[in-house]
Amino acid sequence: MKCLKGRLLYAGIHTSSKRQSDDVFRFSPTPLNRLPDDLQLYLKPVEEKTGFMPNVFKAMSYRPDELRAFINYYDIVMAERGSLTKADKEMIIVATSAENKCQYCIIAHGALHRIFSKNPHLADQLAANWRTAELDDRQRSILDFAMDLCHCQPLSEEKFQNLEKHGLSLEDAWDIGGVVALFALSNRMAYLTNMKPNKEFYLIGRVPKNKT
Repeated sequence: MKCLKGRLLYAGIHTSSKRQSDDVFRFSPTPLNRLPDDLQLYLKPVEEKTGFMPNVFKAMSYRPDELRAFINYYDIVMAERGSLTKADKEMIIVATSAENKCQYCIIAHGALHRIFSKNPHLADQLAANWRTAELDDRQRSILDFAMDLCHCQPLSEEKFQNLEKHGLSLEDAWDIGGVVALFALSNRMAYLTNMKPNKEFYLIGRVPKNKT
């Protein structure tokens, strides 16, 4: 479960952990101190380091075994390997979540995209319309492939060849598919649970930190 924790800690946000108005769920979360020990060991450092508990963890804690499975699968799918960067994967998440109209994932992963891409503008463009976003040809080939999967469209050999033309292998195609599939699940669980973005996510990565 190191990958997801690392992404959240990487953001380096230190804010108040007071209960927020957006912290309202359809299914009652399990209190942190009543979760299994392994989940507490994973989640407590997240809250301590970032200053807030991402609402995805609270929402999914209604069923701790499913929260554990979600975290473990996330960490495998989002691990660094092949040619896809962290920013590439977050780009896929934002664009496909926008297609699925998932507010939580657009906002939360838009924040992570800003962090990893060091681009404060692209995530908003992806959320509005990835087709008009300021993408290079490689990024566009990734999202063109991802969107066919998002819409359950048959994949032509031309789409695979287009990835290859931009230095992306068959293994990378699998990784694109894994991200799309995981967040198809995540988007729908967000709807089911009435998951709203933590307010902290809206500002992450938008304004450069002052260097001292």
